[in-house]
Amino acid sequence: MLQAAFWGGIAGSAVLLGCFAALAFHIPKKWTAWVMAFGTGILIGAVSFELLIEAVEQSNLMVTAIGFILGSTIFTVINSILAKKGGHERKKSGDKKIKGVGIAIFFGTLLDAIPESVLIGASLIDHSKVSWLLVVAIFLSNFPEGLSSSIGLLKEGFSKRKIIGMWISVFFISSLAAFLGFVFLEQASVASLSLIGAFAGGAIMAMVSSTMLPEAHEDAGVAVGFITSLGLLSSLVLTHFS
Repeated sequence: MLQAAFWGGIAGSAVLLGCFAALAFHIPKKWTAWVMAFGTGILIGAVSFELLIEAVEQSNLMVTAIGFILGSTIFTVINSILAKKGGHERKKSGDKKIKGVGIAIFFGTLLDAIPESVLIGASLIDHSKVSWLLVVAIFLSNFPEGLSSSIGLLKEGFSKRKIIGMWISVFFISSLAAFLGFVFLEQASVASLSLIGAFAGGAIMAMVSSTMLPEAHEDAGVAVGFITSLGLLSSLVLTHFS
């Protein structure tokens, strides 16, 4: 259980590290986009090589498809609601100062972080060790999110202390979500775990397609395609050696 909380915290800490980087250094948007693109590739690999394949092997294609579609649908609906409030700005650090989106950015970040952390906790149930692929993928996707979101919040007028406090809470919530994911899913059936894995896969794919890739391409151009491909290849390597 404590191991689940630890690895959930490690993955969630990337948001806080991104925040510190944004407050301490001037990091070009293109560099942030490169990290985001690489993390996107690894996340796509984690969904493809681990979550979906494992879900099909543990249950069947129908259960996997249902879970995947549900995850994608529910994420899209919630994300669209948050987007109307300004939550889509959580991965952006644009030049315009946008008013009234701070809380939406915070909840949008939680929308990304909580399911991912629950998945880390659940991955420990049937395995003797954590899924390195998931931890690395989530960490690399969280860092640019924390960086870009912090820059956006600074431009909106949030104090550095308040921004750090927000991301510290995300760090602890991520750790708690991984812990609870392990505790409440420990007795779940294999079919249920397969459905949850497929559900998370659908949510992650909807997230990277609607937020990470468009933002990365906007800031870094066509190079994003190559960098994302390198991330996907890296996830295959991690899967092979894990």
